[in-house]
Amino acid sequence: MKKDTLLTQIGRNPAKTEGTVNTPVYRTSTVVFPNLEEFETRDHNDYKIMRYGIYGTPTTFALESAVATMEGGYAAVALPSGLAAITAALSALLKHGDHLLMTDSTYGPTRNFCETQLRANGIAVDYYDPCIGSQIASLIRPNTKVVYCEAPGSLTFEMQDIPAIAAVAHSHGIPVLADNTWGTPYFFQSLAHGVDISIHAATKYIAGHSDVMMGMIVTNERYWLPIRKAVADFGFCVSPDDCYLALRGFRTIGVRMKQQMANALCVAQWLEHHPKVLRVLYPALASDPGHAIWQRDFEGAASLFGVILQPYSRAQVTTLVNALALFGIGSSWGGYESLITAPNPETIRTAKPWQPGGPILRLHIGLEDPSDLIADLEQALSTL
Repeated sequence: MKKDTLLTQIGRNPAKTEGTVNTPVYRTSTVVFPNLEEFETRDHNDYKIMRYGIYGTPTTFALESAVATMEGGYAAVALPSGLAAITAALSALLKHGDHLLMTDSTYGPTRNFCETQLRANGIAVDYYDPCIGSQIASLIRPNTKVVYCEAPGSLTFEMQDIPAIAAVAHSHGIPVLADNTWGTPYFFQSLAHGVDISIHAATKYIAGHSDVMMGMIVTNERYWLPIRKAVADFGFCVSPDDCYLALRGFRTIGVRMKQQMANALCVAQWLEHHPKVLRVLYPALASDPGHAIWQRDFEGAASLFGVILQPYSRAQVTTLVNALALFGIGSSWGGYESLITAPNPETIRTAKPWQPGGPILRLHIGLEDPSDLIADLEQALSTL
């Protein structure tokens, strides 16, 4: 079946739910067994059966199955947030004395976890140039246990050659983790491109409506059990109500992503030719340095991108952002609404200096009419 057909079928089984189209919300903590023998012989490594609320309910399993199927993974597990998914996955595979290769363009809280928790527990972390490709071989040590990617990079939007990085990592027996929140299970089949463990902030495009906090980890068969056990060891669990909302949102990810990509391209192309803009950081644009990799590996683009302005002052940028009427100022993205932030990624990069030439804006384009968004940006840019 094609992707859009799959989205209508996966994660539900009306024959087992009294004919209901959607998997109902199963709220429970305790699960009772018919006899003591079944209770005492239950399989503690089977995370797809009902045995206690913390390990999931049929509502949880429905969402996990749908996301795993869409991304081509063996299985998935839901967590309370995207950051929980990141920290659980890294903790499952790293121990004292190990070495992690982390992309220098990673999500800020991921870097913070590396610098505070991982280093404090005796795990060495090296940040690598996101554009390194197969040359990552020069950074691998005998104790390297994980290579972590994010394509495109958080805030700076460099495309990574994940298949090239994965080929090197796998030749050394090292798993590849990737934050695939931007690509989504709909636009990037990460496991087919060499990723072993794919991580999502389901808060964003999977749930899609700015009303759910959730993370997802999708794995291949080899890494499923260690990852799932780590999630259980941390005691992470997700409300079945939130799983229901996320699965409800996931049904429409195809139409949302295609519309938001079209809107984002419209706005990005307009910005690309604006005299007060130095360049636009969006792999879907032919002018972007990562466009060829994006075109080769991805089936579409998220509606999140960066804009580098001419060298205006921070005060001028603040005036611009505050003048916008249709763009909310907020940290998240992936919902139906447009958002903007004005980050300073150059202050945290360590592997290679990032010198954009001007201040950066991060735009998330929602489902508004792009002509209205362009008009709003035009009046705000006129303040510069």
